[in-house]
Amino acid sequence: MAVRHRTGAGLRRAPRGSAGVVSGGRAARLVFPPLLYIAAALAATWPAARSFGSAFAAAGGPGYGEAAPGDHLQTVYRFWLVGHQLEHGAAPWRDPYSFQPLVHPQISLGGWPFGFLFWPLDSAFGPVAAWNALLLGTVVAAGLLTYAWLRALGVGPGGALVGGLAFALAPYRIEQSGGHLLGWIAVLLPLSLLALERSRSSEGRAAHMWGGVAAAALVSIPLSGQVHLALGALPLVVAYAAVRARGVPLAWAAGGVLAAAGVGLLLNATVIAGSLEAHGRSLSQVRRYSAGWGDLVHRRPRSGGEERYVFLGWLTPLLALGGLALLARRRSWLAAVLGLAAIVPIGLALGTHLPLYPAVWHVFPPLRYPRVPGRLLPIADLALAALAAVAVAALLARVRGRAPALVLAAALVLVGADLVTRPLEATAADEGNRAYAALERAPAGRVLELPLFEPGVHDGSVYEYYELQAPRQHPGGYSTLAPRAPFDFYDRMRRLDCGAWLPGDAAELRRLGITRLVFHRGLYRAAGLPGAWFAWRSLAAAGYRPAAGGGPVTLFAPGRGPVSDPPFPEPPHGRPLLCEGWAGRTMAETRAPLWLWGSGSVRLQLAAPRTTELWIWVDGRPAARVTVTRRIDAAVRLRGAGWHLLMLQVPAVARTAPPPGVRLERIAHS
Repeated sequence: MAVRHRTGAGLRRAPRGSAGVVSGGRAARLVFPPLLYIAAALAATWPAARSFGSAFAAAGGPGYGEAAPGDHLQTVYRFWLVGHQLEHGAAPWRDPYSFQPLVHPQISLGGWPFGFLFWPLDSAFGPVAAWNALLLGTVVAAGLLTYAWLRALGVGPGGALVGGLAFALAPYRIEQSGGHLLGWIAVLLPLSLLALERSRSSEGRAAHMWGGVAAAALVSIPLSGQVHLALGALPLVVAYAAVRARGVPLAWAAGGVLAAAGVGLLLNATVIAGSLEAHGRSLSQVRRYSAGWGDLVHRRPRSGGEERYVFLGWLTPLLALGGLALLARRRSWLAAVLGLAAIVPIGLALGTHLPLYPAVWHVFPPLRYPRVPGRLLPIADLALAALAAVAVAALLARVRGRAPALVLAAALVLVGADLVTRPLEATAADEGNRAYAALERAPAGRVLELPLFEPGVHDGSVYEYYELQAPRQHPGGYSTLAPRAPFDFYDRMRRLDCGAWLPGDAAELRRLGITRLVFHRGLYRAAGLPGAWFAWRSLAAAGYRPAAGGGPVTLFAPGRGPVSDPPFPEPPHGRPLLCEGWAGRTMAETRAPLWLWGSGSVRLQLAAPRTTELWIWVDGRPAARVTVTRRIDAAVRLRGAGWHLLMLQVPAVARTAPPPGVRLERIAHS
């Protein structure tokens, strides 16, 4: 068998030839693993890899002529910030552009460590090729590092090849790699374990060097912003080091764990504590993103369930179960560590579908911060890969002659077929947009993009991505850890998405230093937002004119002259258009605008479950104040034919489902 018992605390390699390794000399054994994992990287990212230089390998989704929104754009932006800031002599961990001037420049998590690799690649080939090259590289690195760790652990080369392939192709890790940094940072898990094994087998300076690598890999996990993954990675390394290491490697492992924990606490005090998530997530949010039992066996994400995607394969877990049984007879403590590393993250990914999860969530504070309980799944992927490697190595050790090569080939093909799910698609990049090229040449000043998005909504990643083409401060951005001020700005100004300008809005934009606006027609369509026609027309009324266009993206600047018609159809006159702020006919926000065609007196039939004070604005001016008690009629006058802006405003809306706000039951012209 490839993993054998000996006295002491270690494992040793089986004799050469007993593991069914690739036939050939040393050169073949060195060349085959990289070639295998390069092929795996292409298979995992196909067909997105065909558009290597023109589209991001990411989650897909329509861009409607501009860059398609997604977490990958946020990650690209944070990678780019590292080099951009260093070129300007500034701190690479600061974001000087997002949410400005509403907050102090924020700490940008996610640039370490891949931003330093992205920098030269972006300079040479552009952001799309840089992203795709690094994405493919992380798949190859995941395979090679896992293979090297398993070989250092004593697993035979054939089994180690299969284990490396299993982690390289792990469906959850690949799916997350299409946008979320979690899939990339997961390669540090096998690196830390490999470094511990190397430190354990080395002496003197080499032992300390490898120990330092293990510690640096651990610290890099929270330093990259993946604090949730660190919650599982640190206990894994502590348990693994306790079983496998003594002396120097154990000391470095302990130091790395303490340093990583310190980084996590520092980030909690400096970044998380100042955000709206300072007190953690609600259990209802966790319930929304908890995977179901059926998600464990579905090869593709179910509708709307990308964050609940936890497919582990069908064959690979069975191999891992066999490997666990074999390892338990040889090294029970190591089997316990790897078994728990597989089981615990899978159980946590099921979240509230496990009866014990709510109780554990209440008594263990760190669990209150991850919105998606499956964030620890890369640890399970690595443990399953290692246990599957033990099973394959044991099988290869039982066959003789040329059979091991055939068995190994079959194992590689079967595991590859089991795990390749191809979750990534070619995703629109829109490099070299003409509107942003014009903005880059324009005089200094901040920019506001329409439509506005709440800071925690990923559609805002599009605006961060276009910073690569025209770096400008803007009040928008994308971060789930944004402070209160950007949320307040969004709540106050989101009505501009529907052209609902009020007196003083233009003055506020000038006060914020905003001199230009960029209109994203594609994002209106992608997000399903109403009111684009009114937003375009209202920009002209506010004194802005189109200055440059790039597909569905239009740059507006202050100016005079003829007003151009919106480049999309006018809404029908026969029915009101309700903007954002409505849930059906019920107010979901404190301000709910709508557009109405006509003139003369308009009667609104309003209803509310409790007594509510209501202000009605018409064309930017207060027109009526009423007290809604159950059901009332309110009348306002529209002066002149054409479209008129009505806005209903209440002091507060309770956050329940459905929202118990004022309901607009009927509109009638008299």
